[in-house]
Amino acid sequence: MALTPTERDRLLLFTAAELARSRRARGLRLNVPEATALIADTVCEAARDGLRLAAAVERGRTALGPDEVLPGVADVVTEIQVEAVFEDGTRLAVVSSPFGDRPWDSGAPGAVIPASETVEGPEPAAALAVRNTATVPVSVTSHFHFFEANPRLDFDRAAAYGMRLAVPAGSSTRFEPGESVEVALVPIGGARIAIGFAGLVDGPLDAPGAKAEALRRAAACGYLGAERPRGEQS
Repeated sequence: MALTPTERDRLLLFTAAELARSRRARGLRLNVPEATALIADTVCEAARDGLRLAAAVERGRTALGPDEVLPGVADVVTEIQVEAVFEDGTRLAVVSSPFGDRPWDSGAPGAVIPASETVEGPEPAAALAVRNTATVPVSVTSHFHFFEANPRLDFDRAAAYGMRLAVPAGSSTRFEPGESVEVALVPIGGARIAIGFAGLVDGPLDAPGAKAEALRRAAACGYLGAERPRGEQS
């Protein structure tokens, strides 16, 4: 059976989550990878059941209590992000405080309070008009290949190829239903290899013919803006 890298990642997550559930059933407290996998899988399965984003996140948030994880896990895992497939497409689900409030949230003595200074994002290299045609909000994380973002986001896909949002690492941008906004983009750095995401590239971004093939796949899958000439506004 041929599986895409995204499908293989999903099966790996499910396997890790099943292991975590088995260990929890034996009365063991979970470590960081086990707890993360169980909560992320819970969100993905909630999406598969037809739940909306908010309900899926809430199901993930209530999947584990602080007494079900090893000491220190709740301090390390303060947020879990997972790309889940909802009825309207792949969307980012962010589960914050997955085991309940952290010490600094409740003002507990001795708590470590994070710095409040604003974290600057990278210097923008391009700007792109984006319109959310979906009936639900869509969020895109900082290092997601923007070309492969939710198919109901309408923008110039060709101009976004090989780019990501120019926002601080770990943050995300939210697009409300019917909203049209301008976003800043920067080229993806490092080895410039896109594996997973929506499966439109799954390889080196700058390989000969990679962009044309990715645009063909996007258009065939109904991604808005995939057939728009480069440079045309959304």
